[in-house]
Amino acid sequence: MPLQGESTLKILESLAKFCSILSGALLTFITLMTCYSLIGRNTTGQTIVGDFELTGVATGAAIALFMPLCQLKKANIIVDFFTAKASETTIVQLDRLGALFMAAAFALLAWRTCLGGMNAWVSQSGSMMLGFPEWIVYAAMTPPLALSAAIALAQAFLGDKFTSSEGASA
Repeated sequence: MPLQGESTLKILESLAKFCSILSGALLTFITLMTCYSLIGRNTTGQTIVGDFELTGVATGAAIALFMPLCQLKKANIIVDFFTAKASETTIVQLDRLGALFMAAAFALLAWRTCLGGMNAWVSQSGSMMLGFPEWIVYAAMTPPLALSAAIALAQAFLGDKFTSSEGASA
């Protein structure tokens, strides 16, 4: 029978990987669209209207979608200069505290992104050229930010018991 932490890890890890696959697909689409637009602009003089807007929108969503896997693998920037001579126990406790701070930061980002999305929905704001609804971007960013907060919170409370099945790789 798996431990509670193990089943939680499996669910969070699967969701994080799913988010990163979506992000990769989104970035692939952006790249292909940009290439098509540039080739068209330089050969036939035709381009995709609003390609710059779509690139910005998709890139924002892609960054948020990569965050859960980044947090799961503990691939954030770590400055260990001050802890170089600290004991392993101290480092583990500081890592757990850092994960708690990351959980708070991600939760704050998810909350404010959700509020921003609701505001964009009410105001029906959109991009300049295409009128692309801004709330869609907020809606795409909120779940992965909330997932990142959940992963960081699990890391803070479970500590070394909460590690990715593939190990940390930064």
